[in-house]
Amino acid sequence: MTDESQEQQLTAAGNEMSASFLAAKKRSDETLAKLEANPGKFTMLTGDRPTGRLHLGHYFGSIKERVAMQNRGVNTNIIIADYQVITDRDTTEHIQDNVLNLVLDYMAAGIDPQKTMIFTHSAVPAENQLLLPFLSLVTEAELHRNPTVKSEMEASGHALTGLLLTYPVHQACDILFCKANVVPIGKDNLPHVEITRTIARRFNERYAKKHPVFPEPAAILSDAPEIPGLDGRKMSKSYGNSIMLGATAEETAKLIKKSPTDSERRITFDPIARPQVSALLTTAGLVTGRDPKEIADEIGEAGAGALKAYVIESVNNFLAPHRERRAELAKDMDSIRDILHDGNARANAIAEETLEQVREAMGMKY
Repeated sequence: MTDESQEQQLTAAGNEMSASFLAAKKRSDETLAKLEANPGKFTMLTGDRPTGRLHLGHYFGSIKERVAMQNRGVNTNIIIADYQVITDRDTTEHIQDNVLNLVLDYMAAGIDPQKTMIFTHSAVPAENQLLLPFLSLVTEAELHRNPTVKSEMEASGHALTGLLLTYPVHQACDILFCKANVVPIGKDNLPHVEITRTIARRFNERYAKKHPVFPEPAAILSDAPEIPGLDGRKMSKSYGNSIMLGATAEETAKLIKKSPTDSERRITFDPIARPQVSALLTTAGLVTGRDPKEIADEIGEAGAGALKAYVIESVNNFLAPHRERRAELAKDMDSIRDILHDGNARANAIAEETLEQVREAMGMKY
């Protein structure tokens, strides 16, 4: 293949992705307008992998919006994707502790288990059984093209496992078993919702033309900014640059104090030239609701020490109510387990009903 033809292919692929994103953005805006007018008609599913504790990036990136959706009256569901831990890891050590701590943080942040179903992958067998018919609706090439699978495989350094290759289909099971028609996501996760829409459409066309079983869910694209870690890189548990929601005030202060800055004394907000200083300013801006540039101007020549002191005070003030609620909830871990058991029972009932509809549509009820 010539350089010119390679360039043409890349340009065509880029144009196709751009058109796909614009279509998804238009659909997202239209769906959000309908949801705000009539929230009760919408079912939402989101979730997390229990690979560690939740941090500020999770709160501003997704949890805050989940609470808002729940309180608007949307039928909200949160999956703790425990099976997806082993897509790129060789151990499930600490998984029980991680799962229970997720529930603690959800509730401390405002998730109400009476309004939001919280459940785990491994406790809902009928949901996982949907994977078999769904896998027949996608091609190997479609799975290999998924950019998230590629990036996660490269990041993990693992060989491509069957579970990692097929996990976008597993996510389709998560979304479709409860007939979710909205999925709040960032732009990077759009391919997962697109493959879910494809699976829903193909199942209905193949097996249920007269009485469609599945909705084609719309992505609600998050406008939350990417929250940098304290070192200027992406906030990530694996980088050790994250402020955990459940950390103590002392642990938070210690982490912020040792975060890197640079040699320039005057504090300015410049994410490209000064990513580490700007990461601290961004964090302070998020928790105070202020413009990071305004904070930088206020600190000015006082330097990195004054900036860190301001960030420590701002973050600890913001997290104080969350920590207080979390500590109170943690006094009764049996109740936390009961909430999870109840969510799993509700999810099982929904999944079994959906699986029955699938078997009936496929002519597999004997």
